[in-house]
Amino acid sequence: MKYNPAKDIPDLSGKSIFLTGGTGGVGRTAIMEFAKHNPHRIYFTGRNASQASELVATLKSTSPTVEVVFLKCDQTSLKSVNDAAKLFLSQSDRLDILVLNAGIMNHPPALSTDGYEIHFAVNHLAHALFVKLLLPTLLRTAEKPNSDVRVVALTSQGFGMHPNGGVVFKDLRTTQSGSMLQRATRYGQSKLANILYASELARRHGSQITGCSIHPGVVQTELLTTQSLVVRAASWLTHPFSVLTPEQGAYNTLWAATSDKAKIVNGEYYEPVGVPGRHLRMSRDEKLAKELWEWTEKELEGYHI
Repeated sequence: MKYNPAKDIPDLSGKSIFLTGGTGGVGRTAIMEFAKHNPHRIYFTGRNASQASELVATLKSTSPTVEVVFLKCDQTSLKSVNDAAKLFLSQSDRLDILVLNAGIMNHPPALSTDGYEIHFAVNHLAHALFVKLLLPTLLRTAEKPNSDVRVVALTSQGFGMHPNGGVVFKDLRTTQSGSMLQRATRYGQSKLANILYASELARRHGSQITGCSIHPGVVQTELLTTQSLVVRAASWLTHPFSVLTPEQGAYNTLWAATSDKAKIVNGEYYEPVGVPGRHLRMSRDEKLAKELWEWTEKELEGYHI
């Protein structure tokens, strides 16, 4: 599918947008494109306040009518996520588009501040907490006239590297350390969780929210360029003619967030741009998706606004 954000993104007047991980890469690019279409306000999170300030200054110049708000957030800490969500809710009573963009890849074995395997903590659990805390606002927005509420979760084709069983729940409070191969399976496990969680969100709230998971493509951003030579070489060898620029890497996000919802199967996984993704058995496992949702709810039950 050919995609041109200048022509294909509709007018976003009145809409409130929240995007995680917006200080660089495809998140930053998506914000720049959203801002060209007149949304009421864009909120974005990140750890780098300096990069955030530079982006806000740029947008004041290029899109002066759009209010842009940076919410500092470290997704290795659920308290930081809770604080960012609380600050957003103190400023906004509507949320039309939620983009779960932030992520890490190929991180050395580590635990988050809260004691979870680091990929699972950042890529899944932090985003699930944002969904939990912002869901009432999403649902209230869906009740407004002419509303079209979206939740877009960024995943990766790398979900296919998940461990046997898909998600090893009993080990999520360990580093799951071991060989280089196990580092890949930790990442794959977290990206599978993104697909499963988006599909379960659609099953539970699909009458009010249009949601999906998307693979942005193999994109030449810091997430890739800071990887080891082995990882970068593998990416180039497996996608020799399809490594995307950050601008192109944002297209699938923008498509999922703004295209005619009649074109989107609620809860589906899409590859660039707007193409139904190639599933594996575990990524279609509704029982596993339900188990993940219930496990996540239990882990996050102590967090409220």
